[in-house]
Amino acid sequence: MSAPPASDAGAPLTLAEFPRALIHFDGDAFFTSVEQALHPELQGRPLVTGQERGIIACASYEAKALGIKRGVPLWEARRRCPQLVVLPSDYETYSLYSQRMFAIARQFSPLVEEYSIDEGFADLTGMRRLQRCAYREIARRFQTAVREQLGLTVSVGLSLSKSLAKLASKYRKPRGLTAVAGRHIHLFLARTPLETVWGFGPNTVALLQRHGLRTALDYIRRPEDWAARLLGKVGRETWRELRGESVWPLQDQPQPPKTSISKCHSFPGPIREREGVYAKLVRNIESAFIKLRRHHLQTQALAIALRRQDFEEQALEARLNRPAATAQEALPLVRILFDRLYQPDTPYRATLAVLLELSPDRALQYDLFTDPLRLNQVREAGAALDHVNRAYGKHALAAGHTLFLREQPTGERTQLPWRKRELARGETARQRLHLPRWDLRV
Repeated sequence: MSAPPASDAGAPLTLAEFPRALIHFDGDAFFTSVEQALHPELQGRPLVTGQERGIIACASYEAKALGIKRGVPLWEARRRCPQLVVLPSDYETYSLYSQRMFAIARQFSPLVEEYSIDEGFADLTGMRRLQRCAYREIARRFQTAVREQLGLTVSVGLSLSKSLAKLASKYRKPRGLTAVAGRHIHLFLARTPLETVWGFGPNTVALLQRHGLRTALDYIRRPEDWAARLLGKVGRETWRELRGESVWPLQDQPQPPKTSISKCHSFPGPIREREGVYAKLVRNIESAFIKLRRHHLQTQALAIALRRQDFEEQALEARLNRPAATAQEALPLVRILFDRLYQPDTPYRATLAVLLELSPDRALQYDLFTDPLRLNQVREAGAALDHVNRAYGKHALAAGHTLFLREQPTGERTQLPWRKRELARGETARQRLHLPRWDLRV
């Protein structure tokens, strides 16, 4: 059924209940929930991860109830809550739990998009006949399966488009299940502030508010052409998504980065020494190029940034004279940029590396100033490096500059997660079983 005219503010947008049924599922405080699932003694206690960064990466709902949120410095969090439990982030284990969560989702639908480590989408359209129940019940069964098999809770939103499903999943966090049928979209959006709409940042919200809009319903009651003139293509697509038209397809296959690849690492403590800061930058450059090659891409430009202890940041960007796929091709330029940015006797807390102007990795194109033999050797060395690191762990083979990382001081922020400290028989620091582990003491 076609939508009613925009002037009819009280009428539903459509009477179709679920012409398409999409769910968005979002792990509740995912990192800390995984820790609590593996360590039952932590359940019910205020818990945060991010010890290695000095800033909270994830806070449990017990910690959030005390005003402790993501991004708060640990010293401030401990001041507010002396009994706070602080753990280093165990991304290896979080990734394993994430894989299991998405595997459960695929038991209910073959079309699943892994949007991030702790959230995703699934297309349930047409699955009612196979599951022999309504879409809402399918979503509830998925929610129950995650809780029973992983000991985690997820919030689920069910609606006609990705944008609506994502809004619905956040409506009743944690452990919520919100279904928004087509005939109820206008009622749901009337309660949805502009700030919560997927893709609307502070500047967009401020612009819309200057036009007298306050809710998502206000936005979609304006004409489509008006939304397109004000916000362009994204504004038009968001307008259609919020009205229940599924514009953004599910990406059920891993998607390569489209615009850039970035890697940032905060130091365990401030570093002043030139070679120490440079070693951290080189490690980020290597990590970025590893991801670049994994997606069979190459880069034509890069940017680096050095962040001081006072959080002030300086950055430079430059283009390469030819597309590169290995760190060795880019390091001479990286060194030049670094020497321009580095300030002696200045405490630094982080480095950032960004690869720009990405394109598919094609056959090498030579010019008059290129040494083909050396360039082929560099590319072959990159392939050999990937082979060794796949066998023995990331950065098992790395640039010599990173040897300075071994000389860095240790402390609370260098403490490894329990999973990496308590190795099972046969495991090494680089090779471990791809299974979560419980520590049972009897």
